[in-house]
Amino acid sequence: MGRRKSGRDISGVIVLDKPLELTSNAALQKVRRFFNARKGGHTGALDPLATGILPLCFGEATKLSHFALEADKTYEVTAHLGVRTTTSDGEGEVVEQREVNLDNATLERALQHFLGPQQQSPSMFSALKYEGRPLYYYARQGIEVPRKSREIVIRSIRLLEFSGDYLSLEVTCSKGTYIRTLIDDMGQYFGCGAYVSALRRTWIEGVEGPMHTLAELEHLAAQCDPEQGDYRALDALLLPCDSVVQQIPQVWVVDADAVRFVAGNPAAPVAGQTDVDHEVLRVKRESDDALLGLGSWRGDKITPKRVLSIAKP
Repeated sequence: MGRRKSGRDISGVIVLDKPLELTSNAALQKVRRFFNARKGGHTGALDPLATGILPLCFGEATKLSHFALEADKTYEVTAHLGVRTTTSDGEGEVVEQREVNLDNATLERALQHFLGPQQQSPSMFSALKYEGRPLYYYARQGIEVPRKSREIVIRSIRLLEFSGDYLSLEVTCSKGTYIRTLIDDMGQYFGCGAYVSALRRTWIEGVEGPMHTLAELEHLAAQCDPEQGDYRALDALLLPCDSVVQQIPQVWVVDADAVRFVAGNPAAPVAGQTDVDHEVLRVKRESDDALLGLGSWRGDKITPKRVLSIAKP
């Protein structure tokens, strides 16, 4: 048997403002150490050169992280026009330079070309995993690995600023979208080339709660007393487990059915909720609004998909 991880059995969510030049996993491990949490995970990796919203799930909240990965996201991206690089960002080698001949009217029309469903192949410098390692791990060693194209959907593109050789956009997209690949494709379509010079994730569908910086969390960690088991300053920031899946509708069950649900059995919802139509539902106990887990309809009852142990009576 593997050695059990040490730490506290805490459950909840921290919405981190991931800093530049830090992998998502490195950011997670720093915060996990602050909380001395036994179990943690993140929902949707950001590349080291990207900043912004990174939900961190601890304890039972990790059971919901898979469902958060399906969510739409919004990014603010700045593209450097006229230059194409090997990595589609500023760290790569320049492979092509062209003159930029774009005006706002032409740009607005061209952006419409990239709206809607489309096929996209991930960049070799993305955080997508291949055999347990992110693609950028292989790319930095000059190793090319197979990548499958995937269907993505660009929901909206809003022009924030266009000045000289720099273009800033707000992009809302489906899961699996690689913004650096989108910008590289845009640069080719514009006829001048482009790479990402700055990228920040600003929104994830279903994620609610204030963002915290690593510096803020580190400051609060210094106020804790691990020897006495006092983590109150940090624990006060923990959000409920379902803070990462607020887009999923919720239903309630009475206490007797709550017992059945957490035991893995179908449960009947409180009267009047059978019209809540969704593939997945958040299931809560009526008496105290405690989250029991996620479920789905089977006839007129809700069958468990994920059960949270902290909700057991």
